[in-house]
Amino acid sequence: MSLASPLEAFPTDLPIEKPLKKPAAPTFVVKGSAAYKRISLALFLAGFSTFSLLYAIQPLLPSLVSEYGVSPAESSLALSLTTGSLAIAILLAGAFSEGFGRRGVMFVSMLGAALCHIGAALSPDWHALLALRAAEGFILGGVPAVAMAYISEEIEPRSLGTAMGLYVGGVAFGGMAGRVGVGLLMEFCSWRHALTLIGLIDLIAAAGFALLLPPSRNFVRRKGMSLSAHCGTWLGHLRTPGLSLVFLCGFLALGSFVALFNYLTFRLSAAPFGLSPGFISAMFLVYIAGVVASPWAGILADRHGRMPTQLLGVAIMAVGTLMTLSSSLVMIIVGLTGITGGFFIIHSVASGWVGRLARGSKGHASSLYLLAYYAGSSSMGSGGGWVWSLGGWPAIVGLVSAMLGLILVATLRIGALAEGAAG
Repeated sequence: MSLASPLEAFPTDLPIEKPLKKPAAPTFVVKGSAAYKRISLALFLAGFSTFSLLYAIQPLLPSLVSEYGVSPAESSLALSLTTGSLAIAILLAGAFSEGFGRRGVMFVSMLGAALCHIGAALSPDWHALLALRAAEGFILGGVPAVAMAYISEEIEPRSLGTAMGLYVGGVAFGGMAGRVGVGLLMEFCSWRHALTLIGLIDLIAAAGFALLLPPSRNFVRRKGMSLSAHCGTWLGHLRTPGLSLVFLCGFLALGSFVALFNYLTFRLSAAPFGLSPGFISAMFLVYIAGVVASPWAGILADRHGRMPTQLLGVAIMAVGTLMTLSSSLVMIIVGLTGITGGFFIIHSVASGWVGRLARGSKGHASSLYLLAYYAGSSSMGSGGGWVWSLGGWPAIVGLVSAMLGLILVATLRIGALAEGAAG
């Protein structure tokens, strides 16, 4: 498989990509090849950029309450508006990329979101910050749905789970770097300077992505798709056996994860813990569990099947959630590690399931999954504030436990449908 030189690889013709002509048969990238390594590193950077930008604000929620005089639920809008606009944009970006190409859409999204992030860090007031964070999420929507489609189109099917796991590993590392980096930087500078530095790092990541990612080989541009054609394609995916349940798993998994981490910051900053923002941010180092669990989950799914692997993730996340009820900080940290590892197992497996179950138009299928995924983050990120106000941390744990129970039921049903289709 020939690769372009670094200068030729840089997408100067953005946003329109000029893919190669459709081959007689798909030319998949084989695991272990030079192209596979470049794709893995480029999409690792894409995942890193997306989630470091998205979640860098999360450790700052108690600080935003103090600085702007807003409630905990209102402070969560700095994250929920971003994920909410991201959810809407993903639906559009997946369809948009069908006509304009995968690589260019992802690069422009990474670049524009990093610039909005820097603008939010320098915003003069609360409402300007919220507006820029919403814009950041909308622009960033071009990365997640398109990345999943790119992987499912370019990587050989037998290595799809591993490749998806590596991408989600970048997601986990980015989420950790954004959260931990901002908190630690706040020990030495203001939160504005900390957010600005994260944005500058992600501008560099965007350039690295553009230089590394090879042009699509199996993508075929679909010109002139009407709104009714897009809607028909989305509806077709919703009618595909099992896919709507995979979307539900994404909604519930990220909704649970964000609710836990959003309101844990308030629990740990209050008595009896009274932890500083820097220490609370350091606890996000548990994301290392996600970096490890994501590719491991992909390998397990390829070898032993998706259903048992996803059930394992649900069990690990459930046990970790219950452990956070302890008053011991050590137990809470261990529980957070389990929550993080379990969540990324669920997400890695569900992401790979979308690529396997979708019948054509994988960009549309990926966009529907991620619409549900980020809608879960947005709704539960702010809705969890109401639950927190009613019953504190035990109420949050009860809510998440119920949502994990639904994921378990959905996973069993998806497995049964998949077995029926195979038979």
